[in-house]
Amino acid sequence: MAAITAPPPPPPASTSCRLPRRWSLTRIAAASSSPSSRFRPSSSTRRPSSSTSFSAAGSSGGGGEILHVSPPSPPADPPGAPVYVTLPADAVGPGGRVARRRAMGASLAALAAAGVAGIAFELWWGVVERQGPGEYDWAGYLDLAAMARRHGLRVRAILAFHQCGAGPHDPLWIPLPKWVLEEMDKVPDLSYTNRYQQRNKEYISLGCDSLPVLKGRSPMQAYSDFMRSFRNTFEDYLGAIVTEVQVGMGPGGELRYPSCPTEKLNQLGSSSELGEFQCYDKFMQASLSAHAQIHGIQERGSGGSIGTDGSQHNLEESSFFRADGGYWDTPFGRFFLEWYSGMLVLHGERLCMIADTIFSGTGVTISGKVAGMHWHYYTCAHPSELTAGYYNTLLRDGYLPIAQMFAKYKAALCCGCFDLRDAEKTNPESSPEGTLRQLIGAAKMCNLPLNGENSVTRLDDASLNQVIRSSRLYSGRSSRTSFSFNYVRMNKSLFEFHNWSRFTKFVRQMSDARTFLARLDVRRGQQHLSSMSVVWVVSRACAYT
Repeated sequence: MAAITAPPPPPPASTSCRLPRRWSLTRIAAASSSPSSRFRPSSSTRRPSSSTSFSAAGSSGGGGEILHVSPPSPPADPPGAPVYVTLPADAVGPGGRVARRRAMGASLAALAAAGVAGIAFELWWGVVERQGPGEYDWAGYLDLAAMARRHGLRVRAILAFHQCGAGPHDPLWIPLPKWVLEEMDKVPDLSYTNRYQQRNKEYISLGCDSLPVLKGRSPMQAYSDFMRSFRNTFEDYLGAIVTEVQVGMGPGGELRYPSCPTEKLNQLGSSSELGEFQCYDKFMQASLSAHAQIHGIQERGSGGSIGTDGSQHNLEESSFFRADGGYWDTPFGRFFLEWYSGMLVLHGERLCMIADTIFSGTGVTISGKVAGMHWHYYTCAHPSELTAGYYNTLLRDGYLPIAQMFAKYKAALCCGCFDLRDAEKTNPESSPEGTLRQLIGAAKMCNLPLNGENSVTRLDDASLNQVIRSSRLYSGRSSRTSFSFNYVRMNKSLFEFHNWSRFTKFVRQMSDARTFLARLDVRRGQQHLSSMSVVWVVSRACAYT
């Protein structure tokens, strides 16, 4: 491991002052009328500037002038694909404060030194609005944004309206706000419900999107108020530091139904599950009934999907999903699936419309995430996609309507599976590569900016090389669109010697290696840390935190 080098010798005396590139100087005039006068920073110090300026003290005037060095501004996009790193889910703890602050600061310094463009982190509904309806605590997240600005990193803010973790036993457990859960306990139908009447509280059922079920507000009103408060609180960061706002649209932050609990989707053994339709709460049932009446087929408007009996692991034992004679390819099946998927798209459109209105003119891009439900891609019915709300089968493209909806509001599309290979899957029906190709194809057809993600947190060469190969699928895009990659997510193992070496090489490759500088400018003195020396700094910070 490289050692921290000694400071270089001071430069020779000169009448000019040379400063590190990308640092700007702002004049702060000192008032001379009274010893108790305070220095007031000019408006240009509120937001970092990409230009470098120097203002020398004038030869006349009553007082001296102080030269103030502002933090480095976020880097310009590299010629390739900028890489972001998603912070740990508990970067801000349940109490609303930055966790492991010293280690976090050292980690951000390391990421900046490695050439990372920015960071992404969730702003949890259950943390921000935990105290009561309309009572927002953004302090911890403001602190994170300020830390990112100090290190010249951009921020991708993820507004997370879902729970984190599998339950109180989970070390990363962040539930919905307590006052929301109390309403869900009073009215169980606010939760997604399957045919067995099993409730899922990861996210409020979209069937009640517009109903005043949250102490006089609808879920959409609650989400809107949350976004507006975020915009007002982070006003000085929007467009310069916070460049993108990803709106959570369902479980795991993804636009989908909780057909499988999120923790199961992250397990290797979940690949054989077909999933369950989540349309048995009274609000979804009322919507289905109304939809059937509009189309003059009242007899199909009750009970939900038919033919979903049978095993959740054997495709051919399910009369709805089987290839030969399955209900999915009947008039009723098509009617039901169009309604079920249409409700999901409508939910996403409501959120995009709200976000587009609130963040218009702020300089940020809005985005939403679509899940990579790849486990039955090589079947006729694609059951794991159908139950998640994606009407994607052998006969129908279920992702193009979602991409068209995103394009309507100029939103970016985020999706995973960039690190997954068909060859490593034991289930012959699964195809993460095929699923990703279809998602990227839909994004390209609609000229959507695309944000890629890895589905598994790992840093082996095969996975990182697969990310690079997958990223090339978006090549040949028009100049109006862009591509970036989120590495999910930062943990201690990222900064281990061999992992850090792989990661910095990966960042260089994603950036075409033309503008990468693995050096860290330190404001106090002129020390320079190599990218490998930063590992030592982070490890020491972790040891003392």
